[in-house]
Amino acid sequence: MKGKMKLKNTGKKRIRKTFFYLIIIYIIFSITFYYSLKNSTKIDNTKFINFLLNGGNSHMISDYKVIDIVNKSTDFLFNIDITNPSSILDKGILMYGNNEKILELSHNDDYSNLEELKKISSYIEDPNPVDINNPIIYIYNSHQLENYDNTNLEIYGITPNVLMASYLLKEKLNNKGLSTVVEDTNMTEFLNINGWDHASSYKASRIFILDKKSKYNSLKYFIDIHRDSVEKNITTTNINGKNYAKILFVVGLEHNNYKENLSTAEKINTIANKYYPGLSRGIYKKEGPGVDGIYNQDISSNSILIEVGGKDNNIDEVLNTTEAISNILYYYIKE
Repeated sequence: MKGKMKLKNTGKKRIRKTFFYLIIIYIIFSITFYYSLKNSTKIDNTKFINFLLNGGNSHMISDYKVIDIVNKSTDFLFNIDITNPSSILDKGILMYGNNEKILELSHNDDYSNLEELKKISSYIEDPNPVDINNPIIYIYNSHQLENYDNTNLEIYGITPNVLMASYLLKEKLNNKGLSTVVEDTNMTEFLNINGWDHASSYKASRIFILDKKSKYNSLKYFIDIHRDSVEKNITTTNINGKNYAKILFVVGLEHNNYKENLSTAEKINTIANKYYPGLSRGIYKKEGPGVDGIYNQDISSNSILIEVGGKDNNIDEVLNTTEAISNILYYYIKE
């Protein structure tokens, strides 16, 4: 009897040892593959944006990085996601309670974390500059460096941001016959040249709006693209099996013509709810201390500020949303 028990325990030890060795081999192989990919692949923002526009999925070009490799192993063995500390709490290893407050409506007027953003996000040139004689839509970013999740893209030195989202939206709109231009001036550099801090971002973008408005009498719609800073479960939705970065319309109430801006946002929001139910988080009306309250929307009744997703959305979700926004704007403008 003791001999059988000893044989049984020895068998279990061999299985565990074999399994352990397989995991080590898998990790070594994956790390080797990761660094081979890193050293052999060259891609920049221009190529990446065109890759997205041509139907590519960013998560497929690089699914290997060290943290992912280790995480996949721990997730497989222990059902724990080391990139998400809450998963450890969920397993009962540590329990401290949940004091999280979900903020459904948010728009970050504070740009004091610019130095942190500079470390991960940078200015992106327009990959497909075109000369348009009579554009009707002008897209810009008062906060150009607001970034999206760069998981699996950091090995290429790419961090998607709202400027990239603007270029994607521009292409989608132009393909639908809605002539669109994007403000591609380096806003951070412009602020530095003038000695302005980033609290002056809306003052800076106002200069470019008025310049474009003067240059193109044909312009009718002015769209400021931002991204939110709340959690991904608030800024993400699934429609017909496809993940989208949710949108939020922001309307400043501290100018005389805000009702016209609000009416425009309401009409576009209604179309969004009709064709893409669940995509819009609604309309956030802002005023009071600590906020801009105008957002340059006094320039035109068709001035629109749209939060496209949040800090944790990936570029594929943002790309899907730019396609949705282009359709929504097409329906609004044509109807």
